[in-house]
Amino acid sequence: MSGAAPLADHRVHGMGTGLEAPVWPAITAPEAEAILARFPGAGRLVGLRWHSPRPFSAATLLQTSRGEFLLKRHHQRLRSPASLAQEHGFIAHLRAAGLPVPEIMLSAERAGVIARGDWTYELHRKSPGIDLYRDRISWTPFLSHDHARAAGAALARLHLAARAFAAPARAPQPLVASLTILPAPDPLAAADAYVAARPAVGAWLADRPWRQALGRLFAALGEGLSRRLAGEPSLWTHNDWHPSNLLWTGDGEVCSIIDFGLATRTCALHDLATAIERTAFEWLRLGEGEDDAIADPAAAIALLAGYRSVVPLGAEAIETVARLLPLVHVEFALSEIDYFAGIVAEPDHAALAWDGYLIGHAEWFLSARGRDFQARLLGAAA
Repeated sequence: MSGAAPLADHRVHGMGTGLEAPVWPAITAPEAEAILARFPGAGRLVGLRWHSPRPFSAATLLQTSRGEFLLKRHHQRLRSPASLAQEHGFIAHLRAAGLPVPEIMLSAERAGVIARGDWTYELHRKSPGIDLYRDRISWTPFLSHDHARAAGAALARLHLAARAFAAPARAPQPLVASLTILPAPDPLAAADAYVAARPAVGAWLADRPWRQALGRLFAALGEGLSRRLAGEPSLWTHNDWHPSNLLWTGDGEVCSIIDFGLATRTCALHDLATAIERTAFEWLRLGEGEDDAIADPAAAIALLAGYRSVVPLGAEAIETVARLLPLVHVEFALSEIDYFAGIVAEPDHAALAWDGYLIGHAEWFLSARGRDFQARLLGAAA
């Protein structure tokens, strides 16, 4: 296992800034060898070079006799073969359109997914580019506004390529973004339907006044959103656009786009707002006494500028992004609760997803600094 840390020392990103023991055990060399044997184009294993610190699955970078590959393993309760096949279909569409996305390796049976016991596996050829952000916690800011601008342009190119992908949205499942609540004429009724489709979320919320909490946020922050979003064209989107899901050239351009695990059908403006929410804020500093300093409006404006250099956005679209921003994370936060309460039995992390992520992030936009951030984005429309 040359090059990788000993498995006993492997740690993954937690809900805060520290590293934690993984929920999902790291992939071992014998396990990797058994899976590689199913992929005739992958060659024989030479060594495991690196274990990913991302917490929701296990992934390792492999060296084989035919190059470098990324092997990912998911629990079947989290990602079934059918769900991964949908994701791979989107990736294949983008790749055929010329987007720099992973090459999914096919098994001897011409399948991109291997099911083995409780697990599903997928194998990607290593994507080209420098993995500048691989050890940084997800959803932390870009290293520069130039990176934000390049990422915005790359996101616009993805949206252009995605327009022709006609597949339906993924079925309800943990850790997939979606857009069903905010476009609805009655968002609270849509939230009820969302929760009813996910029994683990409903059970966890049962003793909380969650409808009142969401109703308060929708009333304070969601005025006019359903009308704005209902008219937006639906398309498959990335839904997890942050720096560590991009690989880079030496001069700061996006070289590859990776990790489509949250992808499904939403709309372009939702994906753009998600990208800003995950890259223009240091959310892990929220509540530590410096709440006024966690945001970087210039990074958001740079990302918007990059996007607009490829796809024109008028003042109305940018206003929609600005108004969507405080609530864009609601469905994914509920999806995290589905994961923490329903898959891995970590109620404390489910509470962080609700109290810190869903409620805390939205409430920040009720502050003077949050209102100013939105106003700065609206100013960018000019």
